[in-house]
Amino acid sequence: MKSITIKGSKRESVGKVSTKALRNAEKVPCVLYGGDKVLHFSADELSFKNLVYTPNVYTAMIELENGDSFKAILQDIQFHPVSDKILHIDFYQLHDDQEVTLEIPVRLIGTAPGVVAGGIVRFPYRKLRVKALPANLPDFINADISKMEIGDKLYVTELGNDAFSIMHPDNTVVVQVRISRALILDEEEDEEGEEGEEGAEGAEGTDAPAEGAPAAE
Repeated sequence: MKSITIKGSKRESVGKVSTKALRNAEKVPCVLYGGDKVLHFSADELSFKNLVYTPNVYTAMIELENGDSFKAILQDIQFHPVSDKILHIDFYQLHDDQEVTLEIPVRLIGTAPGVVAGGIVRFPYRKLRVKALPANLPDFINADISKMEIGDKLYVTELGNDAFSIMHPDNTVVVQVRISRALILDEEEDEEGEEGEEGAEGAEGTDAPAEGAPAAE
């Protein structure tokens, strides 16, 4: 998995006054969990642009001024309810020999024949929870839909990989190709048209007198 470097400074004081001062200086107070002890640090708000405002998932390499560095994942983030500025970020330290659970984006591969035929793709799971060692965390989970016809479903069990485990029930449908409403309406109109034609054929000659009946003068 790709990594983004965050350069920060260790925080000596974690009170409200120092936290407010950091935010006024456009820095974000952060906490790193998962190590020998909890680490408080801060970094420029702009440092998190490519880590937070993206649909992709990255690990973070946290580099402090004193030379310490830690590999981590973003665990939690708080935004200001009005300005949407980042108020606080929690990180969790990664260890090479310890598995971690992370939500990984799903990427569709190919074009489904069912879509070409007029169907639509239902894609409810755009991210899946994955458990793996840090070195085995994928950037994406590829979902091949190139053979899917209308009515076909792609289950989570078909996306498995020996390098990681997908933490969802086996019956989870990741992608489905469904018949579109427009196609249903077209089929209904075709059926109505055929019924109308049959009715018209049956109505032909209805003005002719029945056999043995006197013809109208």
